[in-house]
Parts: sequence; structure tokens; C-alpha cells
Amino acid sequence: MNGHFLQQESVQNAGLAIVRLFVGFFMLYHGWEIFSNTKMNEYLQWDQFKLSPNGKFMVYGGKLAELIAGVLLFFGLFTRLASLVLIGSMSYIAFLVGHGKIWYEDQHPFLFVLLGIVFLFAGGGKWSADHYVFKKRSLYR
Repeated sequence: MNGHFLQQESVQNAGLAIVRLFVGFFMLYHGWEIFSNTKMNEYLQWDQFKLSPNGKFMVYGGKLAELIAGVLLFFGLFTRLASLVLIGSMSYIAFLVGHGKIWYEDQHPFLFVLLGIVFLFAGGGKWSADHYVFKKRSLYR
């Protein structure tokens, strides 16, 4: 096997696209809960939201942010903006809702924060709508 296989541009572009598609899909999946009254009412019963005067706004706003970030990341459109939304909403979940227990209990939201940071710096890659719409050069051309 060629030792430079993973350094080939097409492999790097494919890898970035696959990770972006999965992250976008997962965020889209979680954001889709905004259309489930049962699930949203369940979130509204959590102490962090039930005791807050803005609890309903925060729950619906968070799910809308997940939905929008998921769609944008999936298609690779406005990837860096979507990454900021992802980083913000998942940081809120990991550190405020989950009390910052990122080593175990709130590991998944924190991993989404880290993936958001990757896309913030790398952009959507060559296989993204950003590349075709804006014709910009990203980290992976």
C-alpha cells in the first residue's frame, strides 16, 4: 500500500465531505425534533428550561439552530456560518445544560463542538455547495 495514499487531495476531499455529511445529518436528525410536540414538551420539563422564563424560547431556538445548521452542513452551504451555529448550540448544551461534564455524560455535544471547529477552519471542502457557489479556495481545494 502506498504510504502517501491519505495525502492525496481526492482522499482528503472525500474524507472531509463524508464527515461533513454525517455531522449535517446528525444535526438535521436532532433538529427535526422541533416538529414533535411530545419530544419538545419533554425538553420543556427539564429543570434548566422549566425554571427559566425563556425556557420555551431556548428549547425551540436550540432545535431550530440544530435544524438549520444540519441542513447547511449537509449541503456544505455557508459552512463556516453553520459551524458557528453548531459550536454555539452544542456548547450551550455541553456546558450549561450538561454542566460541563464533557469527559463522560456530555461527551457527544462536546464532540460536535470540536467538529464544528474543524469545519470553521477547513470550510466545506471541494465537495460542497460553498465551493461551487462561491468559488473560494478552502483548506482542501
